[in-house]
Amino acid sequence: MEEAIRDFHKQFLFKPEVVNADKLPRAKKFVVGGMGGSHLSAGLLAVWKPELDIIIHRDYGLPAVGDAHERLFIASSYSGNTEETLDFAKVAGKKRYDLAVVTVGGKLLAFAKAKNLPHVVLPDAKIQPRSALGFSLGALLALMRQTRLREELALLAQRLSPASLEGAGRELAKILQGRVPIVCSSARNAPVALNWKIKFNETGKIPAFFNVFPELNHSEMTGFDVIPATRALSERFHFVFLTDRGDNPRIVKRMALCKKLYKDRGLPVAEVPLEGHSVPEKIFRSLLVADWTAFHAARFYGAEPE
Repeated sequence: MEEAIRDFHKQFLFKPEVVNADKLPRAKKFVVGGMGGSHLSAGLLAVWKPELDIIIHRDYGLPAVGDAHERLFIASSYSGNTEETLDFAKVAGKKRYDLAVVTVGGKLLAFAKAKNLPHVVLPDAKIQPRSALGFSLGALLALMRQTRLREELALLAQRLSPASLEGAGRELAKILQGRVPIVCSSARNAPVALNWKIKFNETGKIPAFFNVFPELNHSEMTGFDVIPATRALSERFHFVFLTDRGDNPRIVKRMALCKKLYKDRGLPVAEVPLEGHSVPEKIFRSLLVADWTAFHAARFYGAEPE
């Protein structure tokens, strides 16, 4: 896992090849079916380019969409053996929807070859799906024919320095020792917060949760009033606010006020700003801090991070 984090920026050098590219439609709408780490890149792409029409499906079968024949369905499974994603692909195939595949191998690759589907084979780097987001995002962009975005993404191979972010992750892991993280972001950055939560769960092997502003101000926040009778229920939580200067100014104000309210109640809050020269750089710098935080949390608790 440590090597996967240190080498993460090299994933943006990957130049995906679309097999059966002549069968790839020029779609402007997409459905990405995947589970666990295999759908995360689609969510991050939605943060980067919200104008892209992407539906993310995390279940068996297909989502109910009225314009299915206008969409490209992309089955994404790193292993190629994810039960729900295989079902997604088979149902889409039976309905004769446009279908493409992203995988390292397994049953899904065999399915794609048997059906002569357009597909991208990811490098088999022997890493976990949550650690392969650079590979999978590049593959999605190739299937979506987003050449300009692929070129922009490739710049991160030089702009990101995973090793330089380890100190921030190690320090945050120390702060969070003995606590359950609750990661909070704007609704726009919800996929980034979800990635943080998953890294805490899968790499750190600890419980973690996430929520978004402004909705949490209308519901979750009131669960932390911390009166004497409920103080013991709240004292193990530690909030991690993912701040972003690009957020709506009212969200920025809400986060600042909520931080003060929580601290007044004795609830600890750490801020982790999203920083970078572009949206994808901000996203992946933040997620590298999350990687290092979860990695050092695993070391602290004696868990196996891979």
